[in-house]
Amino acid sequence: MYSKEQASQLKQAFWTAFGQYMTPVLSADGLKTNWINYKTGAKHIYFRMQADNRSATISIDLAHPDVELQELYFDQLLTYKSILHASLNEEWQWQLHDTDEYGKTISRVYATLSPVSIYQKEDWPRLISFFKPRIIALDEFWTDVKYAFGVSI
Repeated sequence: MYSKEQASQLKQAFWTAFGQYMTPVLSADGLKTNWINYKTGAKHIYFRMQADNRSATISIDLAHPDVELQELYFDQLLTYKSILHASLNEEWQWQLHDTDEYGKTISRVYATLSPVSIYQKEDWPRLISFFKPRIIALDEFWTDVKYAFGVSI
């Protein structure tokens, strides 16, 4: 078992390594991108990558505080479901009105890898192989649909 400080250092080391690994990868628009803190340009819509001692998850999180508007975003995203799954070459889970780790209501479209641990360096290649193609595919998908969510150039 790791102390909180050791666990924090391992997580930070992984995300730093992942960020460095992704640095040469340009976005679908040909721009340099901060893949770890991906900016969708749409308020309350986030691409998240998370990992802990059991699993890793990549998701599109819809976090609008008004749950009715959140549901509208979710329904709008559903209209692009086939395009998203084609971009990803896999189907993801769709969850309307879940609760995040802070107790807030969110809706989420996600994929999970388990068992895997961010605290085991031997799992890092699996984590990178899980996150890399999916965040790139999300970027390609978002490039095509972001304007439907009010994102301007």
